[in-house]
Amino acid sequence: MSAPTTPQPPSKSARKRAALAAQDLGEALVRLRNAELDALQLPEALSEAIRAARGITSRAAAARQRQYIGKLMRGVEAEPIRAALAAHSARAARETERFKRISAWRERLIAEGATALAELARWRPDIDRAQWAGRVSAAQAERTRRAGAGAASRELFRALRALFDTMP
Repeated sequence: MSAPTTPQPPSKSARKRAALAAQDLGEALVRLRNAELDALQLPEALSEAIRAARGITSRAAAARQRQYIGKLMRGVEAEPIRAALAAHSARAARETERFKRISAWRERLIAEGATALAELARWRPDIDRAQWAGRVSAAQAERTRRAGAGAASRELFRALRALFDTMP
């Protein structure tokens, strides 16, 4: 009969990979805004270390702080944090896509005018075409006066954002 084998501790390489993964996760937490960080309900020491890392300008001190955060991260369950960060990234990607879509519509309305407005009206028949035509005309006039976005262009963007917010 053979003796029962005792489980082997992780190798030094495995421990180092785990430590680097915890440190990388900590660095992702440093990039979060305070409200997002608070929503994760991290231990107080970890939360304070993350906030302190944001204010460090010295390269060496920042590296030490990241290592300290990684050490603290090893005592915390990482999967819920990873899931929350993944959800945050997905939400940010959706917001970026939405911003790009609204910006593209604004540029199209300014460039094409009535043609693009007619398509917008086919897509959303409940819009006030006269009001939208005024917004587009003001943005076009502003664009011809000077290059870049001014008040009329921003107003058109806000109106498009409100219109997209009411979409199902």
